[in-house]
Amino acid sequence: MERSWLVRRWWAIAIALVMVYAFPHYPSIRSANELPRLYLVMAMADDQTFAIDEGVARWGATADVSPAGGHQYSNKAPGSSMLAVPAYVVLRGVTHVVADREPTLGEMMWTFRMWTGVVPTLLFLWLLWGFLARFTPDEDARRATLAIYGIGSMALTYSVLFISHQLSAVCIGAAWIVATRVVEDDRDPRWMVAAGALAGAAPLVDYQALFAAVPIATWVLIALVRRRRAESGAGAVVRPVAWAAAGAAVPIAILLYYHDACFGSPFTTGYAASETFAHFHQKGFLGMDRLRWEAFTGSTVAPDNGLLVFCPALLLALPGWALMARRGRYAPVAVTASIAVIYLLFISSLVFWRGGWQMGPRYITVMLPFLLPAIAVALASAARWPALRGAALGLGGVGVFVYTASIVEFPHFPEKFKNPLYEVTLRLLGDGLAAPNAGMLVGLPGTWSLVPFALVVLAVWGAAVVGARGPWRPRLVAAAVALAVTTAIIVAYGGFRGGGKVADQAYARTVAPAVKSQMR
Repeated sequence: MERSWLVRRWWAIAIALVMVYAFPHYPSIRSANELPRLYLVMAMADDQTFAIDEGVARWGATADVSPAGGHQYSNKAPGSSMLAVPAYVVLRGVTHVVADREPTLGEMMWTFRMWTGVVPTLLFLWLLWGFLARFTPDEDARRATLAIYGIGSMALTYSVLFISHQLSAVCIGAAWIVATRVVEDDRDPRWMVAAGALAGAAPLVDYQALFAAVPIATWVLIALVRRRRAESGAGAVVRPVAWAAAGAAVPIAILLYYHDACFGSPFTTGYAASETFAHFHQKGFLGMDRLRWEAFTGSTVAPDNGLLVFCPALLLALPGWALMARRGRYAPVAVTASIAVIYLLFISSLVFWRGGWQMGPRYITVMLPFLLPAIAVALASAARWPALRGAALGLGGVGVFVYTASIVEFPHFPEKFKNPLYEVTLRLLGDGLAAPNAGMLVGLPGTWSLVPFALVVLAVWGAAVVGARGPWRPRLVAAAVALAVTTAIIVAYGGFRGGGKVADQAYARTVAPAVKSQMR
């Protein structure tokens, strides 16, 4: 019985292993995105305050700390820190009972990353598995789509770091899934409480997630009005909307209360009080002032940060949308494509579009789940032509290589590196350096400790590429083409111009020492 359970679920277990294998935590870089969130967890649990003065005094300020009213505050949306409070309380109790001490910074960081990133993402992947069946019954296509998303995109990076982008994507993506089941499957309208709560929690976790709620809410209202006409009753509209509003009211109220308590107004965010990046955040509306071609290209096709460079399989959404429209699936196309357009316009209009250290344009991580139905449809349609399916999966393999290789090394690409895949990730591998990981715990040295990780990644992606159905010959053709395409693209990336002497100095002074310090 237990063996049968493991056999049926080995693929999901392997994805979980990919996410938990390494712990790329480098105290010397003083992560401006993670530390303020961690400080806020401790402040709420230990001192019942939102002021992070104690954390700043103990571990130092970062660029993302905002002063207000004589105190220091995180300039981030507080949702992920609030979610981490129960995990911190448990961790604090365990370390006190077992070792009679307070938890270390590293122990807290690992716990918060798992609780607010890895666990929600794994649950979301399970939810997506069933949801994608609405768009295609092809299990091989759905499995490959989840692999592209789960281990070959920004979803992986921001699951293993205590940064809220992926958690907000989970919230708003799950809200869409729940709302779809109510609207299309005629589920109990009281389920809209969950949809509303998830949608409201998304901006509580990460402000820009609010943009995705607009197309979803518009579609829900239109669909409910049409149902009202069919059922001749206003309750078909009023009840679901009322339940959704009730669910959203709680997290939104919490967010407004947090703003008022910290910054003196429900509508003043921490970015308004920020000093380090005030010249970025205080321009235009929430840092958006005008469209910039540089921001668009820099966020999509630039070698150092391009969404489509690091994860070219996202391009499959384009033919996927066309196929969905031909089949009459206009509503999901309208919702998902409009969300994609909104976030591309958003990132293109930001003054601070580069966003510091990141692996891809992290501000639009929330967009990615909405591309998955179209990607799954495109992969399912390509199954009739093994070479075409292999080429499509080869694009997915690029993302899997980039993101899995980087999270076990240094999952941050500083701006000084113009070809960070080669100048950071592959250079660290070549120098025998790696993040602390499970292999090291059993005595494997240096990059040899990554061999088990590589085997798990190959198993996950190999199973997605080869598939589980159909004759062997076309499946092997697809696998061979996928391998060739992935290899060719990764090799071609070596031709991107690097950062030169500036990048070399940054590697020698910051990146390599940070990794070495955690290998002792």
